[in-house]
Amino acid sequence: MHEQIRQAAAFVRQELGEIPPRAVVLGSGLGVLVDHMDGARELPTAAIPHFPVSTVPGHAGRLVAGRLDGTPVLALKGRVHAYEGYSQEQVVFPVRLFAALGVRALLTTNAVGCVNRLLRPGDLVLLTDQLNLMFRNPLRGPNDETLGPRFPDMSAAYDTALNQCARETARELGLDLKSGVMAGLLGPSYETPAEIRMLARLEADVVGMSTIPEAIAARHLGLPMAAISCVTNFAAGLGAGTLNHAEVTDVAEQARERFSALLSALLARI
Repeated sequence: MHEQIRQAAAFVRQELGEIPPRAVVLGSGLGVLVDHMDGARELPTAAIPHFPVSTVPGHAGRLVAGRLDGTPVLALKGRVHAYEGYSQEQVVFPVRLFAALGVRALLTTNAVGCVNRLLRPGDLVLLTDQLNLMFRNPLRGPNDETLGPRFPDMSAAYDTALNQCARETARELGLDLKSGVMAGLLGPSYETPAEIRMLARLEADVVGMSTIPEAIAARHLGLPMAAISCVTNFAAGLGAGTLNHAEVTDVAEQARERFSALLSALLARI
């Protein structure tokens, strides 16, 4: 793993040049943020050695370095998921690559369903904790001490300083930023109504199929990470109709302006 990361990092530096100290992972329907970057230098992730290739609509699979409202940013447009057939180790490869490239702060985004009945599609939710119900861990197997300790502490899965910065940024922008706990399930099928009732009893606020392995890997690396979710749908049993991926991307598109404003301002502050 260490050698694969080294090779990937060397390739990215060769292709993109200077690497910004802050990175953002853009989830379903949120990749449009990079369209506003100045001096963008793009690299297809399929060209990066050992980098897993996304197969999901809405995840373009491009690594972009540039300036977002004057702030140097490294953006991953689209991520991979375990349900695509990748191991958890492959899923967190981008996070480990960011650390090897010298990134000092990571902001991730995702699309989620709301479990908490006080939330609605279009809400933005700052993650404060997580429930790993994927029952898989990217640290399983022999530990590479060059990446981090065998038993990393997860008392603060999401960096408290970054989270406070996100709250302050949202307040200054006049945006309503909720807070909540994310439950992560493997997917790709959406949850059943019974599973959503279970998650509610476990005090989850939102549910999704990504991000949680990334948070574990980031803590292992000592890389400060924050995550902001866009609620794109009512979870099963809480709303009318059936669930589909098109709905997810449509609602993310509707929230784009608010989400982009928050991400741009937050990246400038961190």
